[in-house]
Amino acid sequence: MDLVCTRFYFNFWRCFVISNNKREHQINEDIRDKELRVIDADGSQLGIMSANEALEIAYQKDLDLVKIAPQATPPVCRIMDYGKFCFEQAKREKEQRKNQKTIDTKEVRMSSTIDTNDFNTKVNQAVKFLNGGNKVKVSVRFRKRTVAHPQFGEELLVKFKEAISEVGVVDKPSKMEGRSLVMFVSPKSGK
Repeated sequence: MDLVCTRFYFNFWRCFVISNNKREHQINEDIRDKELRVIDADGSQLGIMSANEALEIAYQKDLDLVKIAPQATPPVCRIMDYGKFCFEQAKREKEQRKNQKTIDTKEVRMSSTIDTNDFNTKVNQAVKFLNGGNKVKVSVRFRKRTVAHPQFGEELLVKFKEAISEVGVVDKPSKMEGRSLVMFVSPKSGK
């Protein structure tokens, strides 16, 4: 982090912190264009003027000159409090991140020789995950000689799909991945 101080009007100095060239906008003395379209702090247009004149107006109002549209002809600059602008923008981004819903993929593992009560427990677990808005990866593991009979795993996944049909929809049908038979289920969107 660098501390940058600029001379403000006569003998008043203005200091602000700049985080190692990560600024999105050019401000104050960094603006080197000959002509600028200037917008005042209240949103009214001040017209086209030189960078020095615009900077002088900004300093008289104790505000910053910020280039907001560098691709325009001439570039558009706004007179504003840059620190307050950055704070509000960071606050807005934080609020957006807070309101985002992330979808996780939970996994339910079974063996091809699972018993009825254990199967019902796995179904209830998957239903809980789907009601929470998460995707579910259902895998049936084959050990030792059970690899020779993948049809038992297929039958188990068909039975599992019927058990969760009220809350979930199959995204990807079952397929073999190594020694496991895998199926992906996502929650129904009509909730």
